[in-house]
Amino acid sequence: MKKKTIAAATLSLALITSFGVNQIADAKEEKSASPKKAKNVIMFVGDGMGASHREAIRLAAQGLNGELAMNKMPYTGNVHTHSTSVVTDSAAAGTAMATGVKTYNGAIGVDENKKPVKSVLEMAGEAGKSTGLVTTSQITDATPASLGAHVADRKKQSDIAKQYLENSKVDVLLGGGEDYWYPKGEEGKYQDHPAKDKEEASQGTQGNLVKKAQKLGYNYVTNKDELQKAKNGKLLGLFANEEMFEQNPEGEGDLYDPVVPLPDMTQKAIDTLSQNKKGFFLMVEEEGTDEMSHENNGKLMMKAGKQLDKSVQVAKDYAKKHPDTLVLVAADHECGGLSIEEVNPKDESGDDVSKEDGPYTPAHSKEKFALDWTTNEHGGQSVPLTAQGPGAEKLEGTYENTNIFKAMRDAMGLRSK
Repeated sequence: MKKKTIAAATLSLALITSFGVNQIADAKEEKSASPKKAKNVIMFVGDGMGASHREAIRLAAQGLNGELAMNKMPYTGNVHTHSTSVVTDSAAAGTAMATGVKTYNGAIGVDENKKPVKSVLEMAGEAGKSTGLVTTSQITDATPASLGAHVADRKKQSDIAKQYLENSKVDVLLGGGEDYWYPKGEEGKYQDHPAKDKEEASQGTQGNLVKKAQKLGYNYVTNKDELQKAKNGKLLGLFANEEMFEQNPEGEGDLYDPVVPLPDMTQKAIDTLSQNKKGFFLMVEEEGTDEMSHENNGKLMMKAGKQLDKSVQVAKDYAKKHPDTLVLVAADHECGGLSIEEVNPKDESGDDVSKEDGPYTPAHSKEKFALDWTTNEHGGQSVPLTAQGPGAEKLEGTYENTNIFKAMRDAMGLRSK
């Protein structure tokens, strides 16, 4: 196990180094072209996406010699992820990236004394910019919540939803988690106790928040067609009871086929938010990279990662026409203790503690590789970050996750009121 841990750590450092080396030519061009101030910020979070995840996604999507859109960026960071504990959860990590404050696991937008701390999204809203949150998880899950809410316990998802509407007033909200917007016994668009998961059902604690959102001027949509037809303005899209996928071990009811693909949600959010002449802040999260890692499901982890990379390309296409846009791709933490190995039946295959997954074939190749998991939980490893656009230079090097907040804030020239 120690050898695997050392190997995984070595691979992480090699990957992080290679991100910078491989993009030298792109870096020279993009570093010189960026304006000094960011009008817009698009932040991507691959939940649980460590360096080995990122490399596995690259192999699956682009092959041995190809490259991901998220890697074709001129600035590379190595991010420490600990909370007030050695190993963070998504709530504490999200809060650190959103507010610049380290806190305890389970905390949403509050410090370790449970005092609210302002997020970069809230600061952007105060500056007159439009704001948006997009995820394949519940829209009230930890990562988006850390940007738009303040609760002592991440489980209070209806409280989080209410705060989106009344306090942070997020303009675009797209994701799953319909169950927290409707009270118990009041079924929404997605039926209670569906066959794929009998436990899913409305469980809101703050009344009918969908009706409240509509009264506040939100256009409410529940599927891809409605989303595409939605006019500009405030937008609430809920596309699943809980997450927009089924997180299970491979072959045991696992499914990654969101009602609305992440790239489509990303495009609609950008199209909507970019109508504001003062700019916008948008966070886009892929949750499947984390949840499938918890299940040691490499196949669907990589499938989710491919969708994240397609979403990054959507943002890069926008930024190419609007160079005053900072785009960054981060992770809140690593999940699964993942390493990439050769296919070797003698190497612990099938072991319960260190489970091999695969074999998998890189794109455009006849070669094979295996994924090897060491845990079903989060790891304390540092994670890679890549960035482009104004202010991206402050995301280069090795630093704490709290620096991400500072870099985004400074790039937009924001100050707390």
